[in-house]
Amino acid sequence: MGVRSVCCILLVSLIKSSSAHSDVFTSIGHMTDLLFTEKDLVTSLKEYIRAEESKLEQVKQWAKKLDAVTATATQDPEGFLGHPVNAFKLMKRLNTEWGEVEDLVLKDMSDGFISNLTIQRQYFPNDEDQTGAAKALLRLQDTYQLDTQTISSGDLPGVTTNSLFQSTLTVEDCFELGKIAYSEADYYHTELWMAQALKQLDEGEDTSVDVVSVLDYLSYSVYQQGELERALEHTKRLLSVDPEHQRALGNLKYFDYQLAKQRKAEKEQSAKEESKKEQEKTVGKGEIFPEKGNYEQLCRGQGVRMTPRRQSRLFCRYYDSNRHPFYMIGPVKQEDEWDRPRIIRYHDIITEKEMEKVKELAKPRLRRATVHDPQTGELTTAQYRVSKSAWLVAYEHPVVDRINQRIEDITGLDVKTAEELQVANYGVGGQYEPHFDFGRKDEPDAFKALGTGNRIATWLFYMSDVAAGGATVFPEVGAAVKPMKGTAVFWYNLFSSGEGDYSTRHAACPVLLGNKWVSNKWIHERGQEFRRPCGLKETD
Repeated sequence: MGVRSVCCILLVSLIKSSSAHSDVFTSIGHMTDLLFTEKDLVTSLKEYIRAEESKLEQVKQWAKKLDAVTATATQDPEGFLGHPVNAFKLMKRLNTEWGEVEDLVLKDMSDGFISNLTIQRQYFPNDEDQTGAAKALLRLQDTYQLDTQTISSGDLPGVTTNSLFQSTLTVEDCFELGKIAYSEADYYHTELWMAQALKQLDEGEDTSVDVVSVLDYLSYSVYQQGELERALEHTKRLLSVDPEHQRALGNLKYFDYQLAKQRKAEKEQSAKEESKKEQEKTVGKGEIFPEKGNYEQLCRGQGVRMTPRRQSRLFCRYYDSNRHPFYMIGPVKQEDEWDRPRIIRYHDIITEKEMEKVKELAKPRLRRATVHDPQTGELTTAQYRVSKSAWLVAYEHPVVDRINQRIEDITGLDVKTAEELQVANYGVGGQYEPHFDFGRKDEPDAFKALGTGNRIATWLFYMSDVAAGGATVFPEVGAAVKPMKGTAVFWYNLFSSGEGDYSTRHAACPVLLGNKWVSNKWIHERGQEFRRPCGLKETD
């Protein structure tokens, strides 16, 4: 295969990968395929290395043999060539054998590896995936209040001691995170990650990243946050390493000038203005956004605690679904998770085989999860929902049909007008920020296309345990429901009047560690008598 052909194939595969395989980072399930792709490439690379080593060994043996011959021959050239066999072999070597050595040296042993790499490249993530994964780390850092050292060392909450999967960040990794934050004008995270890169550099980590580049980003990001003195310190250190750095020389004069102006202005400011300035500096860190603060607190397990009196009214019970024949024989385990809104958890409600079959059916069809655009009523992707989902229809497999029937039998609600079973797999830092499942009054066309009315209720299966993070939280009331494999939670989104219950606003916390699989059923108004099974009572 010629160089031009290989380049053309690589170009085509790059174009394909950039368009068809974006959003890989939004599903751990899809990312697992990449591990096997990479393993195959490593095997191919090792085969290439062995081929190169074999070729090099042949060249070394030839050189060793000829070194001994020429060393003897050059001691007495005429005497050496006086032997007719030596004369013949010299002619043969120079006329034939050196040509063979030339062919061997020029032989390209990389064809197999390059061919495999070209084929596999179409499945590679692209720049959007790398940026998305980086943003996910920053999101986890903020939500769970993790410092850069904790993330860089891999000592995340939920990671067991001597875990096989513990991983650390190099200087290059930290520098890359800082650059991605910088490209988004996120100077807060730029500073944090450039400072971590600098720390690891100062500790002597071997790296190709130079300290000048790190200090350049660090000083500017600090300056952008109004910290002139620290920006000046970093610039001076940069110039101590590279005295001719033109940008730093210019910045040094500018920072000095701005710092003098700032000090003069500070003398004229009142204490009240200083206090106001301190409050404004918290913008972007969640303090001035109450819901975001509540949501992140709940994700960290620091939310509202239910009073003992309210807790005493929560029970576990065996439930026969209003004397349903099947569940009278084998009642289900039901647990009260919260009282207002009433959130019920069902234990051992889906089997391991059923969960695996649902994942198997869904995985090939996983696509970036969408949300309803309140303006258009259409489905669209959003940065606040990071996962992939697929829809399973009842008739395509008995397991799906059986699950749908189970939901109907237990809830007492008709699922014929419900949406299909949605299966979701969350990616790196996968989340779904606070939202309502039902359509509000300002969204009259939210489910118009379905023609089945609003979403009465939500049924949510947890199909995996999650080592850390990934809880379903209700910021309005302080409820937090942890994923528990084989269980399901259920709540009503509407009162019996048809009005939406705004206390059901909920979110899926970012997955800090682990792989989160869920499936859900949104049950609609049409076809319902709207009686409240499961012991649920009207709360308004």
